[in-house]
Amino acid sequence: MFNTGSNSPHGIPLSSGGGGFWWALAAPNSTTALAVTALAGIAVFVTVFCATSWGHLKSPWSRRIKKHALTPRQWRRLFTSDGKLHDGGVKFLKKVRSVGVDPSIRAEVWPFLLGVYDLNSSKEERDTIRTQKRKEYEKLRRQCRRLLKHSNESFKLNESSKPSINIDSGSLVQYTDSSSFEDVVSARESLSSEERSPDVEYSDDPCITLLEEGQEKNERDEPSKEFISPSRTELHLSAPAAENFATWQRIIRVDAVRDNSEWIPYFQSYASVSEDRACCSAEAVGLKDYEHLEPCQIFHAARLVAILEAYALYDPEIGYCQGMSDLLSPIVTVITEDHEAFWCFVGFMKKARHNFRLDEVGIRRQLNIVSKIIKCKDSHLFRHLEKLQAEDCFFVYRMVVVLFRRELTFEQTTCLWEVMWADQAAIRAGIGKSAWSRIRQRAPPTDDLLLYAIAASVLQRRKLIIEKYNSMDEILRECNSMAGQLNVWKLLDDAHDLVVNLHDKIEASF
Repeated sequence: MFNTGSNSPHGIPLSSGGGGFWWALAAPNSTTALAVTALAGIAVFVTVFCATSWGHLKSPWSRRIKKHALTPRQWRRLFTSDGKLHDGGVKFLKKVRSVGVDPSIRAEVWPFLLGVYDLNSSKEERDTIRTQKRKEYEKLRRQCRRLLKHSNESFKLNESSKPSINIDSGSLVQYTDSSSFEDVVSARESLSSEERSPDVEYSDDPCITLLEEGQEKNERDEPSKEFISPSRTELHLSAPAAENFATWQRIIRVDAVRDNSEWIPYFQSYASVSEDRACCSAEAVGLKDYEHLEPCQIFHAARLVAILEAYALYDPEIGYCQGMSDLLSPIVTVITEDHEAFWCFVGFMKKARHNFRLDEVGIRRQLNIVSKIIKCKDSHLFRHLEKLQAEDCFFVYRMVVVLFRRELTFEQTTCLWEVMWADQAAIRAGIGKSAWSRIRQRAPPTDDLLLYAIAASVLQRRKLIIEKYNSMDEILRECNSMAGQLNVWKLLDDAHDLVVNLHDKIEASF
């Protein structure tokens, strides 16, 4: 900015652009010279300060300007008198994207971020949607309970023909026993035409839902009326999917019991769960082998089972794969009502479901994007990865599948996800780059913010990778050891820079 080699007679550095003019103007009068020189010095300081500080405004996540998360008061002031978000939610999304959400209002905010509620919806419309989705969820739960009953009966008759399950890889080996297959398919066919039940008061508590068994028997005696699940317009249950449901149920129970208990401090109401209520909840969903868990953990595991089972039925193409419990656990922790947590999970999985496709097309695409980001940003690092045959970036596979869940703490995870969801909500609402630029957020909203963050985490370790690691296994171990070592806001800050500079180029390559 300045030519420090060109000095005034008094040894004061002059600006190469205008310093000479200031000095020539001041030269005839020493008093004036001193005054003007002082003003010039102030101008220089301001210029340097602004160049240093304001440059960080390009990123809403710079640690130097990080502000408080969206507060309950700010949240309430975002709504009009009829319960609609001002300006279609633009200000709301900008705020969440920049600083996240206060934990006390996450249960209210997340349904907007995850598409359960439209950003332009009124309070009355949301109340209607909530009631409707509550009934749809309970319908799925009744189907799950019936399938579990049929599965248990079939399992007892065919105990010697248990399916082979690879828990570590999440792969499913289908039933080979024809009688077991026929029982499950027959059960699914009877449920696909199950009639709608009368409106009843619903409770998320599994203990209470057990009382509905008698009602289900009465429903079967009424004229049949086909029930079309919310997924049926896009996905159709096939015989293999129905066959796998019993397998999914057993894997879900294993993963639910093993779930990380890190969430407990963030959900104080779990502390009041009695042992009787926890065990009743576990029995209601057929949970076993939970005796070593605390009551709050048992209750949490039972909620995971209920929601994951319902999702497997809702989206039979994906069903259940290991890792999905990692994604649901923070949502269940924040949102206390099962039906609301379920629909938030459905909204989350609209993007994340591609991570669990058996053909891994979605995973390969995302790893390819991470690879391209690293190649465009740091050719030296990329050449080293090529040398190690690691340029496909398989070493970040886990980060992609469970969206950094195992590398970040609970609070860091929710912060990252909120920012990511705000980006995705902005895209759904048609809010483009111009809206962000008005508040100096130069990066456009992107569906792939997570991938830029993953690339940033690798680039932060470029020196270590280049100088010390000589195999992909070593890089994989490094990535898996990131847990507890990442600064989520620094990660987002670096990801922002990558989006600003590379987003258009990366998008054009696909």
